[in-house]
Amino acid sequence: MKINKQYDYPASTEQVFELMASKEFREECCVYQESPEYTVEVTQEGDETVIRVERKEKNDLPDFVKKLTGEYVRVIQVEKWGPADASGTRTAKVFVDIVGQPAQMKGTSKLYAAGDGSVLELNAEVKVAIPLIGRKIEPEIVKAISASLDKDVELGTTKL
Repeated sequence: MKINKQYDYPASTEQVFELMASKEFREECCVYQESPEYTVEVTQEGDETVIRVERKEKNDLPDFVKKLTGEYVRVIQVEKWGPADASGTRTAKVFVDIVGQPAQMKGTSKLYAAGDGSVLELNAEVKVAIPLIGRKIEPEIVKAISASLDKDVELGTTKL
């Protein structure tokens, strides 16, 4: 199932990227989302900035999904951001895995200038590889990923 999100930031692409690539900010996001356990790594691999967030999250999915996953889920999110182009635009490969579950998201993010600020876009595909019920679970996973991203952007906007 596809997930397409777009967010406006009241700051330049440089300012937004600096915030997004901050280990301290990513840790704040985990606290803001009430993750009881988390680790954040921000590294350089060649010209890519790699952001890896692993966190334990309370499972807010419907009961029929909780029966499969349990009360908490462990999520690993990896973003591989390329360098800014001449216009300041950056793109990233984005991966989200729900550890121990056949659910993942793969896609791209793009950060670009727009008016007096910038825009962050996510275009990805969520897959749940469980015969018969996987397609019923995918919309719930999309909602959970969207809610998590919404909270990160909400917190980020207050910091800019």
